[in-house]
Amino acid sequence: ELMGSLRARLQSLWEERELVLQESRECAQRGRALEATVRDLCKPNEFQRYLMFIGDLEKVVSLLLCLSSRLARVQNAMSRVDGSADAEEKQSLSERHELLSGQWEDAKDLKDNLDRRERVVSAILAKYLTEQQLQDYRHFVQVKTSLLIEQKDLEEQIKFFEEQLETLGQSLP
Repeated sequence: ELMGSLRARLQSLWEERELVLQESRECAQRGRALEATVRDLCKPNEFQRYLMFIGDLEKVVSLLLCLSSRLARVQNAMSRVDGSADAEEKQSLSERHELLSGQWEDAKDLKDNLDRRERVVSAILAKYLTEQQLQDYRHFVQVKTSLLIEQKDLEEQIKFFEEQLETLGQSLP
């Protein structure tokens, strides 16, 4: 019964992931249209700034999400470690936590820098785009970020439920 419930939840998550992937494809299509508009209206160096920002947006958001997820797993593992755990395991978890925390702080600095670059790109685009086009650009950036977060969250949930299903399957005779 529990396995059936896990399978049903997984099926639901897979379907939800397909919807998010479809939205991502539609967002990418809007992004290509926006890119063509920006290419036509802006100077080449301004267009390059736009392209670099959009490319880095996905990389930095993905990096932050990945590091946050890994950091959470290490923190969960640290909270499960009890007094009987060997010192080596505790030390290893502590070192990993420290390393990931530092990397997360560095990624946060990258995100802050990216936010400053977004303001510069926005100011550049404001010189060329209509108010509606500028709103479309801002909406595109917001949706792209939201979809990346949603996609990562779904992948994490799917991974968790697949692991639960596998563990449960192995524990049954």
